[in-house]
Amino acid sequence: MAPLTDDTLLITDPALQATLEISKAAREQAQTVVDVFEKALKDAASSPGGAIPAEVLQQISKQQKLLMTYLAQLRGLHRNSHLKLRKTKTQSLESKHQVDSLHLQLQNLYYEQRHLQGEIAACEGFEHTYQSLPLIPVEDFLAQHPELANNEDMDENALMVARINHERAEREALEQQRLELQRRKTKLITENKKRREDLANLDKDLEKFIDAAKPIQKMFEKVA
Repeated sequence: MAPLTDDTLLITDPALQATLEISKAAREQAQTVVDVFEKALKDAASSPGGAIPAEVLQQISKQQKLLMTYLAQLRGLHRNSHLKLRKTKTQSLESKHQVDSLHLQLQNLYYEQRHLQGEIAACEGFEHTYQSLPLIPVEDFLAQHPELANNEDMDENALMVARINHERAEREALEQQRLELQRRKTKLITENKKRREDLANLDKDLEKFIDAAKPIQKMFEKVA
């Protein structure tokens, strides 16, 4: 049998190191049993009776028991290694599933990131209606609101918001004026309609009065 090499020095797992040590001891013990048995056979062949002495048989039995002890230890270590290997495979499979799940989550995050970047780019390139609002010039606005001209917190965005609010306030005021004028117009139209109806009724009354006075007129004409 070939001797163990120094490659075992690369193994750092305590259980595997113990297995290799017991395996080496079992191999050496098996070789010892073989050597003792061969020597006993040779001695028996050269002796007159050709029998192996009892003390030699006892020594061989002792060496065999020691070998069986090593083999029992090897079987136990092999069983433990097998169980540990199954546990390691299970843990490796679970770790692989976790890595696959994390990788899938990472891909989803990359997809969400690209989607959000596209949405941001679309928002940045979107032409909002406020850009086409007929706002008054900045100089005129600041002239009407000098308190904003010296405001250090008034950046470009804040200034645009203030101008839009100003435009909204002006439009709301104009809308109120328009509604008031519309209300007054409606009232005048109603009053004019009422007056036209009154004049029409008056015309009818005059016509009735004239028709009723015609006989009297004719009577005065005859008297005259």
